[in-house]
Amino acid sequence: MSKYLDPKADLTFKRVFGEHKELTISFLNSLLDFSGDERICSIEYQTPEMLPDTSARKYSIVDVKCTDSLQRQFIVEMQMVWTTDFLKRILHNTTQAYSRQLRKGEDYASCMPVYTLCLLNENLPKDTFKRTERPVLLAERSPFDCSDFMHVFRLMEEGSPDHVIEGLNIVFVELKKFNPSTVVYKKMMVLWLRYLTEIDENTSDVPAEMLACAEIRQAIDILERSAYTDAQLDSYDDFWDGVRVSLSLDPDYRFKKGLVEGEAVGMKKGEAVGMKKGEAIGMKKGEAIGIKKGEAIGVEKGRAEGAKAKAVEMAKKMLSKGFDKQTVAEMSGLTVAEVERL
Repeated sequence: MSKYLDPKADLTFKRVFGEHKELTISFLNSLLDFSGDERICSIEYQTPEMLPDTSARKYSIVDVKCTDSLQRQFIVEMQMVWTTDFLKRILHNTTQAYSRQLRKGEDYASCMPVYTLCLLNENLPKDTFKRTERPVLLAERSPFDCSDFMHVFRLMEEGSPDHVIEGLNIVFVELKKFNPSTVVYKKMMVLWLRYLTEIDENTSDVPAEMLACAEIRQAIDILERSAYTDAQLDSYDDFWDGVRVSLSLDPDYRFKKGLVEGEAVGMKKGEAVGMKKGEAIGMKKGEAIGIKKGEAIGVEKGRAEGAKAKAVEMAKKMLSKGFDKQTVAEMSGLTVAEVERL
């Protein structure tokens, strides 16, 4: 029986980084390359549920969400299987966390940065980050000496990396591309990434340099299989069964699945746009029909009023000639009462 569990599994990842603040602080400081005044000193866990402001909006759950003493927000996601909508989900969660900071009456100046750290078990598709000739807000920045496996995004002016709008920060780490020998002067980053990539069910001897670090040793101890109940281990095995099934699917199938999901979203949006356009066209056609019918009714009313005026004029002349009221009514088409009122 294996001594350790894999830290990338949903059960173990959330236990290590969702229950142990000191480990999460060390992990975030090293992966986000914080130093000096930027370093995280303390955190408070927040609910991982990204609740919408209305029932009609999207509900989402992240792996770990916390806020530090400076009120900066941190979202951590461990993604085992790549899907075509993952980027949009990350962007949605990041922007939602930023926009939901303010309560009524608070000033925009109190908005603090949001950092989303995405750990990917699969390599990103080659065309993930689109190149464009027009100005964009979301642009790649690589300040680290590990840009082959780490991609850092901030709001910046295209072609001018020194023109940055602070606030939104998204970091993607491709774990399978990580090579410790290529990372210089970042000991804790290397140790944490080795922890995620080297420790699993087949680990029998943990490298001495990993055990020499107090935070890494504690994180490894949490992975000991004996610390979990049978029900938790069953859940752990079910998680990996699901991952293996997803990873075994043909990439074309997963692409087509994403295409179908995207098509469904597009159809829903198209339907809404179509309804709006249909209403506008319907109103325009209805207005034209109304005008046409109104003109016809107006003509008819005009004719009737003209005939009535002619009858009244005739009745007045007959009365002036001495005809009795009954005769005037019969000849003009008016009623006796109408003749009496003349």
